[in-house]
Amino acid sequence: MLLYKATRPQCRRLFWFVVLCLAIFTIFTEHLHSTLNMAEATQSNAELLEWPKKDKRRFLHVVYRVGDLDRTIKFYTECFGMKLLRKRDIPEEKYANAFLGFGPEQSHFVVELTYNYGVTSYDIGTGFGHFAIATPDVYKLVEDIRAKGGNITREPGPVKGGKSVIAFVKDPDGYAFELIQRSSTPEPLCQVMLRVGDLERSIKFYEKTLGLRVVKKTDRPEYKYTIAMLGYAEEHETTVLELTYNYGVTEYTKGNAYAQVAIGTDDVYKSAEVVNIVTQELGGKITRQPGPVPGLNTKITSFLDPDGWKTVLVDNQDFLKELE
Repeated sequence: MLLYKATRPQCRRLFWFVVLCLAIFTIFTEHLHSTLNMAEATQSNAELLEWPKKDKRRFLHVVYRVGDLDRTIKFYTECFGMKLLRKRDIPEEKYANAFLGFGPEQSHFVVELTYNYGVTSYDIGTGFGHFAIATPDVYKLVEDIRAKGGNITREPGPVKGGKSVIAFVKDPDGYAFELIQRSSTPEPLCQVMLRVGDLERSIKFYEKTLGLRVVKKTDRPEYKYTIAMLGYAEEHETTVLELTYNYGVTEYTKGNAYAQVAIGTDDVYKSAEVVNIVTQELGGKITRQPGPVPGLNTKITSFLDPDGWKTVLVDNQDFLKELE
């Protein structure tokens, strides 16, 4: 029996063939691991994006700046019928704030007014729209406001092309309030309206980051605008975020008056992970990583949407402790 004896050139070819096979195997293995990791990450992200829909969320308060805290408190309590819920002064940081609403913070959406020492006026900008208050009788409320010296900017009456009775007033700092006639409502402070440059993008952003859903959408081509109401329940049952798109307008000025809305969550950290995923897809950014606020120990995280509007997510349990 004869044994085959390879020559040196054949050995070299065999050696390089083995090297090539090992290299191909290594590349294939790395690619397979990468594919599996991506698949796992995609599945993990998909599961994480379901969190906002399961989370216990509600609108807590809206924050904005005023030039005279006592003047605004007087206007809101006497003209709108709000109650002063709490007030605090932080002299070491040179600001004071007050919380007002139509019911306790544990169950109602309220306004948080901020007064910075020595600052008497702010620029509201072109992006902020208005707040809204639901009332059983718009006509009577307008007359009460007028009698107290309030600025009525739109007399009460039906909306154009509709039956809803509304009016508009401005507070002492120039913030617009829409008054909406409703026979009854569990949440009188019912809207925050902001203008956006791409309505579909904004809807997708808020659906994914906050678990909001579109409860009403109206296109008015004759007036060249489209609005979408987003909330956690139907429009007449809760506070909604009203997003307005004006045809052809993609950018607005923010000014320095309006600050943010705050929304409760059961898990600030998980919520921030969701926001991080969505901002990579649609824009916006996290402005404060999740964690406790120094001095309060209330866990929060904050982020900007693609238009630069700010939202703060607040731990539900910590918020209730803070109210105690």
